Amino acid sequence: MIQTSDAERSESDCSAMAVLPVSAGVGRILVLLTVFVCAACGLVYELELIALADYLVGDTVTHTSIVLSLMVFAMGLGSLGAKRLRGRASVNFGLIEVLLALVGGCSAMALHLSFLLFGEATPTLVCFSLAMGVLIGAEMPLLMTLIQRIRRQDAGRAVADLSAADYVGALLGGLAFPFLLLPLFGRLNAALLTGVVNALAGAALVLWLFRGDLPRRIRRRFLLLSLGVITALLSCMALVPPLEQAAAERLTSSPPEAGPGHSG
Repeated sequence: MIQTSDAERSESDCSAMAVLPVSAGVGRILVLLTVFVCAACGLVYELELIALADYLVGDTVTHTSIVLSLMVFAMGLGSLGAKRLRGRASVNFGLIEVLLALVGGCSAMALHLSFLLFGEATPTLVCFSLAMGVLIGAEMPLLMTLIQRIRRQDAGRAVADLSAADYVGALLGGLAFPFLLLPLFGRLNAALLTGVVNALAGAALVLWLFRGDLPRRIRRRFLLLSLGVITALLSCMALVPPLEQAAAERLTSSPPEAGPGHSG
C-alpha cells in the first residue's frame, strides 16, 4: 500500500479544482470582490492606528513610521507563514479574516484603554501593527491558491488581477476613512464596523462560495465563530461613549506632547 505524506496531501488539496455553486467566471469575480473589500478594511485599520496614535500620543511622523514599517515587515512574515496554510486555503482564509476583523476592529478601543490605564499607547500600537500585518500578509497567498482552484490561468495574470483588486480596494478604504467613516461614526465605531464588514466578507467566501470544501460540522463551527466575533464587535459599541469621554478628559488635563511631526 502506497503511503501519502502530509506534504503530498497538502499539495493535492491545493491543486484540486473547487466545486462551486456558481460558474467559474462568477466565482472568480466573487473572489476578486472579496479581495477588494478586505483590502479596503485593511487600509482602514492602518489609518485608524495612525490617526489614534496622533490623537492620543502626538508626534505624527514617528508613529506613522512605526505603523507603516512594522505592518509592511509583518506582512512579509505573514506571507511566508501562509505557505503552510495552503492545503486548506478556504477555511484558513476565513479564519484569518475573522481573526483580523476581531483584532482590527478592537484596535481603536485597545489603544484608548492603554492610554487611559497606563498613559502610553505606543507599545499597544506596536503589538497591533505587527498582529494586523501578519494577518494581512497571509491573505494573498491563500487567495492566489483559491483563485487558481476556480480556474487555472497563468500565474502572472492571476497575480495581476489580485493585485489590481487589492490596490483599488485600498484606494476605497483610504478615501472612505476620512470622508465617510470618521464623520459618520467616529474613530472607535468606524473600526468596529470595519471589523464587522471584514468578518462578513471572509465568512461569505468560505460558507457559501467554497462550502464544498468543508464538511457540515466544520461549516457550523465556523459560522458560530463568525457570528460570535460579529456580535462581540457590535456589543463593544456600547463601550464607545464612556471610553471617548474618558480619553477626552484625560487629554484635556494633560494634552499629548507635540513632536517634530505633530500635525497639531
